[in-house]
Amino acid sequence: MSPRHVRGTVPAVLLCSALAGCASATASNPAGAPATSSPPVTSSAPVTSSASASASASLAAAAVGCASVNQATSVTVHRIMHLVEPTRMGALSTTQHNTALVRALFSQFCDAVGHASTATGTVHCPADFGISYSGTFYDGSRTLATFVYGASGCQTVSITADGKTQTTMVFGPASAAAPKLRADMAAVLGVPASMLAQPQPQVNPGGPNKPLR
Repeated sequence: MSPRHVRGTVPAVLLCSALAGCASATASNPAGAPATSSPPVTSSAPVTSSASASASASLAAAAVGCASVNQATSVTVHRIMHLVEPTRMGALSTTQHNTALVRALFSQFCDAVGHASTATGTVHCPADFGISYSGTFYDGSRTLATFVYGASGCQTVSITADGKTQTTMVFGPASAAAPKLRADMAAVLGVPASMLAQPQPQVNPGGPNKPLR
């Protein structure tokens, strides 16, 4: 091979090698792709924040009893007569949906049992006509607590939630902790507080030949 022919062949070989290298680079690095991979983008927010919020919401939704006072939306109340006489006090059953009134009463009950009286010895009570009120506090259709409120004689409060019952006589510290209990109960029922514990005689406005209402 002549020197001139060799000199012409070498650049061609170099050119082919260069082109082969470009082709290899192009195949291994598709058009438009970055030469180097970027690190994955991670969120700066803690992973556990949403889980904690969800857990807190679940615990709040599952609360019952005095822990759920601010979730109460309604209360049903039934008046109970334990004595045969007097018999003229009419039956009473109502449902209250005013959340302010419902929660105020619930809170008073909880304040009373939370400061249960520890009085010992003889306690003198007013006349007991055997009048009490039982009912249930709800959050929508979910039961939060049931209660029994003894309105006559020595007032008593009993709250049951999650299988546990708390009871107290509304006397001493319990009375001081729940000073509006009677007024809030009357507000829920929509009657004067004086009618809670005293049997009310029925009036016959139509005369003796008309039935009592």
